[in-house]
Amino acid sequence: MAMVGGNQVHNVFVYGSLLADDVVCALLSRIPQSSPAILNGHHRFSIKGRVYPAILPVENKKVTGKVLQGITDLELYILDEFEDVEYERVTVDVSLMDSSNKSQAFAYVWSDKNDPQLVWGVGFRGMEEDSDGGFRQDVC
Repeated sequence: MAMVGGNQVHNVFVYGSLLADDVVCALLSRIPQSSPAILNGHHRFSIKGRVYPAILPVENKKVTGKVLQGITDLELYILDEFEDVEYERVTVDVSLMDSSNKSQAFAYVWSDKNDPQLVWGVGFRGMEEDSDGGFRQDVC
């Protein structure tokens, strides 16, 4: 990851509640630059009784999301606390959709691959859409 002003900055692949600018802004007090991205070799699961998804490595599957760019060490700590112990932060390779380049990023992967609450094959509707089908803007 890059260094800015003596601090390391990171990329973070997000695919669930962190797709929503208002959630990111509430946590980080800003909306970082981002790029749409695909994480190959993973699958997004719904979790029974929860409004947020999980991802796990699964061959021949992919997860669409976006990469938050320029995340500081402090912001990464805040995201770690938000994701809590149910997720493990791992380094992944993602494909950026707007440039076809590959990039390394952190991603939060569900800690328990055998969790009976994970539901295979149920899609997750991105939280970036408003109830009327529009997109949220200017929230931070």
